[in-house]
Amino acid sequence: MLGTLRMTARRSAIAAVLAALCAFPAAGSAAPRFVDVAMRTTLGTIVLRLDAARAPVTVANFLRYVDTHKYAGSAFYRTVRPGNQAPHRPIQVIQGGLDLPDAAPYPFGRIPLETTLTSGLHFGDGTLGIARDKDPGTGGSEFFISIGNTNGVLDAERSPDRYGYAAFGHVIGGMDVVRRIQNAPAKGQRLHPAVRILSVYRVGRPRASN
Repeated sequence: MLGTLRMTARRSAIAAVLAALCAFPAAGSAAPRFVDVAMRTTLGTIVLRLDAARAPVTVANFLRYVDTHKYAGSAFYRTVRPGNQAPHRPIQVIQGGLDLPDAAPYPFGRIPLETTLTSGLHFGDGTLGIARDKDPGTGGSEFFISIGNTNGVLDAERSPDRYGYAAFGHVIGGMDVVRRIQNAPAKGQRLHPAVRILSVYRVGRPRASN
């Protein structure tokens, strides 16, 4: 009887150790630092590399929209380029996403702002950033791609409120498409018509039809 109890206790202990080991990823199976995403538009495909190590909150938020196909059928709807902005502190970007009305709730809520000071990422030609309202911590579904030298205007240390925007990746393919979108017909900063986003998906994964 005592031997049976000892055997049962030993098996329970082994099971507990195995359960504890399974709770942690095996060596070499850590989440990748970079995640590549393809964005198919009516003007061509843009390939983006997301930095999940340096901007984990922003990348995780963006991938929720990607993996649930929220961006399928959305659009690039804004272009900022020479000639349609005030000359003070000029920038060049294209902005896209769900294009929700003002004050509309984002499907997955708002996220904290990972500033360029905390992430170490900075805006330059082809940098992917998350758009926000006037207050920090108001980013969600809308994103933008910067074009050319931003002169630090979008970075935290150079923005008027000292928070800037969260950079979380960069273009690794299709900058010609980005510039094509930027130079598409527009009324002011509003692309007219908007450039439709057909689908967004992780590179290397099967793409759902949409």
